[in-house]
Amino acid sequence: MAKKTPEINSSSTADIAFLLLCYFLMTTTMDQDSGLQRRLPPMPDPNQKLENQIVNRRNIIVVKINSADRLMAGNEPIDVSQLKDKIKEFLTNPYNDPNLPNKKEIDIEGFGTYAVSEGVISLQNDRGTSYQAYISVQNELVKAINELRDDFSYTQFGKPYIKLDDDKQEIVRKAIPQNISEAEPKDVGKK
Repeated sequence: MAKKTPEINSSSTADIAFLLLCYFLMTTTMDQDSGLQRRLPPMPDPNQKLENQIVNRRNIIVVKINSADRLMAGNEPIDVSQLKDKIKEFLTNPYNDPNLPNKKEIDIEGFGTYAVSEGVISLQNDRGTSYQAYISVQNELVKAINELRDDFSYTQFGKPYIKLDDDKQEIVRKAIPQNISEAEPKDVGKK
């Protein structure tokens, strides 16, 4: 008669495998895609007449990134770390400099009349610009606008922008608009 080999009790291995799966699911981080969070403007009405809008030159600051990832804001070379402050000064025009943007008095529903900057940031880059340089410039532009919105929010409502309700956030967005225009990348090096 053949001798029977003893079996290993495997009734608890399914429980152990489940616990290990739960452990790894809770402790593992997934890679997150990096990108730009932007809300695109709504599609224009097909029946809307096209207008040629003439923008005053002083209301536009051109931010250029070349293929060597060098940055120019206006007519001067600038470092990325200085861009946020340059944009904040441009948009606020604290000393009513005639070379900086106009301010237009608008009536904001639920708030009243406020002088809103007509400044537009025009971002232009070369096709050879690195993605890292492009993202860091975008981050600085958005950071400048977010800081201006927070400043406005603190002075008017006593809270940061993110902690306001939807109606007050809409007021802040109308008072501090995010006007960033992006031109199609160009091949500057090619002729």
